[in-house]
Amino acid sequence: MTDRDVFEYALLRVVPRVERGECFNAGVVVYCRARSFVAARTHLDEAKLAALDPAADVTGVRAALRAVEGVCLGGDAAGQAAGDDAGRRFRWLIAPRSTVVQPGPVHTGLTGDPEAEVERLLDLLVR
Repeated sequence: MTDRDVFEYALLRVVPRVERGECFNAGVVVYCRARSFVAARTHLDEAKLAALDPAADVTGVRAALRAVEGVCLGGDAAGQAAGDDAGRRFRWLIAPRSTVVQPGPVHTGLTGDPEAEVERLLDLLVR
């Protein structure tokens, strides 16, 4: 049996009209402290976006989702968070905000492979 570590994750929700509060899942952020791992994967369902707001800025929503992935990658793609460790980047990404892309509540689990967990959660909860 492989060693398993605690991980945390939060869904990324698209809220096209914040004042209405309607949303759908468009990504997941996974953090595993024991492995200094943080990653995000996203999938934007344009049909759902159009159903909630036909005038939504698809390009802007895609850019916001890509920005989350960039912060997780670190380096130049992380902007001001480039020098932060994986945990600080995760905590920054999951902080509540009133924008079109919002994090959901944080959940926990055990995993032997955080990278595979990101894909599993994306398939299970987003696609």
